[in-house]
Parts: sequence; structure tokens; C-alpha cells
Amino acid sequence: MKFRPCIDIHNGKVKQIVGGSLLDYGNRAIENFVSTFDAPYYANLYQQNNLKGGHIILLNAPDSKYYEKNIEQAYLALKAYPKGLQIGGGITDENANLFLEAGASHVIVTSFVFKDGKVNYLNLEKLKDKVGKDNIVLDLSCRKKGEDYYIVTNRWQTFTNVKISEEILDELSNYCDEYLIHAVDVEGKASGIEKDLVYLLSDWNKISITYAGGVGSMEDIEQLKAIGHNKIDVTVGSALDLFGGNIPFRHLLTL
Repeated sequence: MKFRPCIDIHNGKVKQIVGGSLLDYGNRAIENFVSTFDAPYYANLYQQNNLKGGHIILLNAPDSKYYEKNIEQAYLALKAYPKGLQIGGGITDENANLFLEAGASHVIVTSFVFKDGKVNYLNLEKLKDKVGKDNIVLDLSCRKKGEDYYIVTNRWQTFTNVKISEEILDELSNYCDEYLIHAVDVEGKASGIEKDLVYLLSDWNKISITYAGGVGSMEDIEQLKAIGHNKIDVTVGSALDLFGGNIPFRHLLTL
């Protein structure tokens, strides 16, 4: 297990939000924390502590009036820590290389690949052809419906019919270097991890997986470590002291 830091940018500012509250209409979200520091501040901090593979997430839609401000912040962070951070939010085959050239190690993709409720293999192939499998992270962020977890898109607002399973993990691993999986129903709530989801992920071991959502204490991290057999990486957002929470940043440097 490794700690993967994050920089979430919404309305041009570094924030932590309740994931399920994000709405495109009015650029709204329930905020847990709004930082007084900019994105490159966090990028420099992560670089100083040799934390690699963290992610920048642009939380506004590409047609939002704030998206360009988000991009400005993201580019400054990528310049501050070249090849140390991944980036997601509005990524397509047309702009992916721009972010890689700006310093991202990987692009993180959801909505471009999961369209009309299913996997768009044409877009997936186009993306792979443009940037290469080794530069792609697929975001399989999901919400529970019934007994199963389904991938959600459009900033976690839209359900697809793609169920998280070992079969889909096998299939999509041919197109990416890593998975990022937010448990959206607990994202930003620091209320505990989605254990059922972690159990589902724990028996699969072909490429790296980073889990995010619900971590509220070091006990939650130890639980994730145990259930995930110490092989699932973790992101901590709202519960981290950098973002107003109670988990000391320094405690995560030795995971």
C-alpha cells in the first residue's frame, strides 16, 4: 500500500467536497474544505516528500465558466512537480497529450470512455493510440445500486450499466496502466471505507489500483490495508490535516 495524494480543483480553488453532492448546474457542491493555498503549493509539498502518483482532479465540467481557471491551476501544479502527478477531468484523445506535455505522468479518464451507459471501445482505442497504455489511468469510480457497484460518469452524476467485476477489470486492464476507484457514496464523508467494494477489488491483482472514499481515520487505512492484502493504494482527502481533517499528513508518509 502506498499513499497517493490529491489536489481537487473546483471553481478555480483547491477544495475537498462531498462527492455525491457535485452538480454541474450552478457549479455547486457541498464543501468540506476550501484551501487558502493554490495547487502548486500542494504539488511542491508532495514533491518535497517524494510522493508520486497522486492525482489532480478538475471537478467542473469542460463547459463551465470555471474550467479555464481550473486548467490554470492544474498547469502550475504540473510545472511544479513534473511527472509526479496524474490529471483527470474532461480528458479526451484530443487534449490528453497537452496535459502529458505539461508535465502529467498519466491522464485519468472516465466520461470519454464510458458513454451512453456502456464502454465506448472506439474512444478507448483512440486514446490508447494517441498516448499509449502506459500513460492512461481509467477512473472506475462507482456507486452502489442494489447489491452491485456500477461505474458513474459526468462528475459522478450519471450511472452506466457497467458493473465492477473481475471480468471488467481484466478486460479494461489491456488499455491502461492503473485504475483509480472512488467509492462515490462515501466520498468526502470520512465515514469509513466501502468494505464490500474493497473486498471485490482485493482478489484482483493485475495492475495497480488506488482506492478513494470514506477514509476518516488511521483505523480505516489499516482496515483497507488488511482487506486489500496491502496491495491497494489509498487516497485521503477530507480527513487529512492538510484539508482540515484529523489524520496527520506525516503519518501517511511511511505507509
